[in-house]
Amino acid sequence: MNEIVDGITKFIFVSHQPAPADIIFLPGGKWPEPPEYAAQLWKEGFAPLILPSGRYSCLTGYFPGSVGKEDQYPGPYGNEWEFMKDILLKNGVAEDVILQEDQAENTWENAKESRKVTDRLGLEIRRGIIVCKEQHARRCLMYYQLSYPKTELLVCPVSCEGITKDNWYRTSRGIHKVLGELERCGGQFDGLMPPELLRELWGMEEKF
Repeated sequence: MNEIVDGITKFIFVSHQPAPADIIFLPGGKWPEPPEYAAQLWKEGFAPLILPSGRYSCLTGYFPGSVGKEDQYPGPYGNEWEFMKDILLKNGVAEDVILQEDQAENTWENAKESRKVTDRLGLEIRRGIIVCKEQHARRCLMYYQLSYPKTELLVCPVSCEGITKDNWYRTSRGIHKVLGELERCGGQFDGLMPPELLRELWGMEEKF
């Protein structure tokens, strides 16, 4: 059993040390911790730009507001991008370094719509930092790698919902969340990317 838990943990909970980068990516969500940490990284000089991405979940059709710290970030917010922008501003980020992507309704759209924004602005992204929930790390990395195949991507996650790499398997809720991520990493990715496109993106020679 320990080998199973260890294998899932290593796959899902990707984490890198922050390093100087061209941009900080913020996939959408309703938790304040990721934009707070992105603000900290920006103030420490790790990247000159931040790109929050998100409208609201396609499952709900609206943005419900902050989950946690509602007194600090009461809103109302029309979408995830407005929510994350407000947190960034309240945590000391300059407004002119916050880029805008407010149409994405899922993680894949966060990645591909962010690429459209950086392309439109003529930005060359050699290294990017992704700030997200800990249990969302692998799926974020997979999607952003598809959108930025030539970019070095560092995932710098934060703990949300009380779920971490050290405790996820101790509660039914943690198990449900993490195994759900594991399932989506396989099911969504397989349905999204045909083998010929994977070969084109990464220059693969193997036959699938």
